[in-house]
Amino acid sequence: MELTKIILTIALTIAMTIALAMKNTAAAEEKPPLATFPKASQPLQPMASKRVSRFLQQGTRNPRAADHCHKDEEVCYVQGGQNPTCCNNKCVDLATDNHNCGACKRKCRFTEVCCRGECVYLSFDKRHCGACNHRCNPGEYCVYGMCNYA
Repeated sequence: MELTKIILTIALTIAMTIALAMKNTAAAEEKPPLATFPKASQPLQPMASKRVSRFLQQGTRNPRAADHCHKDEEVCYVQGGQNPTCCNNKCVDLATDNHNCGACKRKCRFTEVCCRGECVYLSFDKRHCGACNHRCNPGEYCVYGMCNYA
């Protein structure tokens, strides 16, 4: 008999706590009034423009930004000559770019790297062992990017 009274008391306490908590959260959540539209007789006023970001107002150019060439390769030469070819509206170097290796839109595979305009495996290529243009000596093999491994 005592056990049922204790269980009943706990159940009632939990029920009252939940009911009070729900009442408090419902009272705190007031819905905002619906937006009212101006009548046709009232003239529309322009909205205030937002302030321009201070980053957009800076005069310096982002060094990591793409050079847009619009298929005009002279733009690539004028901007420093580091990336002489125009591919996909960007100045790129076809000798080292993994997304444009040797020709525009020619991507190297995940494990390959672009060296001298061709996609190579640095782990097993004798002419590019471990890094571009690192040749192994005659008779040596390139294994795991090292000449004469093991």
